[in-house]
Amino acid sequence: MRHHLRAFGLGVLLTLGCVVGYSQLDKILKAGGIALVVDRFGGDMDRALNRLTNTKPDKNFATKVVPILSAGNGAHIGAAQVMGKPDLVRKVQAVAQIEGDFLGREVRLRALVPISTKSPQRGIDRVEGVGVSGIIDIKL
Repeated sequence: MRHHLRAFGLGVLLTLGCVVGYSQLDKILKAGGIALVVDRFGGDMDRALNRLTNTKPDKNFATKVVPILSAGNGAHIGAAQVMGKPDLVRKVQAVAQIEGDFLGREVRLRALVPISTKSPQRGIDRVEGVGVSGIIDIKL
């Protein structure tokens, strides 16, 4: 009887482990997929957004598509277009998304901050003078 109970318990633990592991794998694959899509097609997405908004970058003004990272864990959660002076836009590696509440939990706040790192866990190094001009939703 004890042997059957142990086997059942082990089966339950393995099943739960697989379910939890699969959900984590799903997040890892989506984050990796977003990073790959932004790395591979960022320039194309940037040009498409510029056509959509009739934006014409020149020597004094640049745009670039970078990943959006969750400031809490650094996971890739989307893509954004940033714009500003070319030397400042070149410094931007990602956009950090920071979330908070206002008036208790009645209003949800979300800030998008251009940063010069792809690892916001180490601290957010804001690139001053660059703004977010577009959001790209990537369906995976």
